[in-house]
Amino acid sequence: MLYDIVIVGAGPCGLSAAIAAQRVGRTTLVIDKFGYGGNIVNARTVENYPGIESVSGVEFAKKLFAQATGFGAGYKSAEVTGISLDRYEKVVETNRGEFRGRSVIISSGSTNKHLNIGEDAFLGRGVSYSATYDGGSFKRKTVAVIGGGDTATTDAEFLADICDKVYVIVRRDHFKTDSVSAKHLETLKNVEIRFSTEITEIRGTSMVKGITVKNNQTDETEDIDVEGVFVAIGQVPENRPFMSVAPVDVQGYFTAGEDCESGTPGVFVAGDCRAKRVRQLATAMSDGATAALQASTYLSRLEERA
Repeated sequence: MLYDIVIVGAGPCGLSAAIAAQRVGRTTLVIDKFGYGGNIVNARTVENYPGIESVSGVEFAKKLFAQATGFGAGYKSAEVTGISLDRYEKVVETNRGEFRGRSVIISSGSTNKHLNIGEDAFLGRGVSYSATYDGGSFKRKTVAVIGGGDTATTDAEFLADICDKVYVIVRRDHFKTDSVSAKHLETLKNVEIRFSTEITEIRGTSMVKGITVKNNQTDETEDIDVEGVFVAIGQVPENRPFMSVAPVDVQGYFTAGEDCESGTPGVFVAGDCRAKRVRQLATAMSDGATAALQASTYLSRLEERA
């Protein structure tokens, strides 16, 4: 079958694209190797999406998937290994065969860098990779932010507004950014910055109860009681299979603008795989809808020429 749009990635962005495309009469197929939902399924609660006061990440993903398939979107669980380009067809290659579309939306997302100290055992139980997703669950509590870059300083600044105490654990002896957020943190009374320090253990049983840190200059260790740990040491875009399809920046993110046009005819990129400053649920879903409507416009132009 030749689809109007093949969508790579079934996170909120990809499912949003499928909903928008189906509603304007385009046939779509969504492909994802991990199942639908993307990183949102790891969120204990979603409270930052307009119109929804609170819902679990899993429940939110289920509703999105039901809405997309209810409008007629197809879905395939498969690992995409590459995309072959043709003027009129795009061949999406997977470990379960090839799928053809007249256009493609890549919404492959990104993955968080890990500490590799067993933090995933506490995911959703005190450990989070996103302050904007999960920060609201830690109001009036003590938390730690791990990292020294833009994401970490922005997260810490955000959390300082709602938490009683925020520890910022920075492995180096300085921040990796000179952003306004980094400078502002040093003025906040409820923020304690630990430079030249790294986390060695997350303590707790069913929930996070604290962390153990080591001073890299003295080798001294210390236990700090916290109820939340926000890992903010960076992300990596899941764009490796598509590096030859559309331009990327030095970090591997697609360089498309807000119109989600990749620069390659018939190929659109959306969500966290795209170079952008703000990565939230609302912006990912906005990207998905934008990419779908841009793809539909592209197809309309092809149809006018036929």
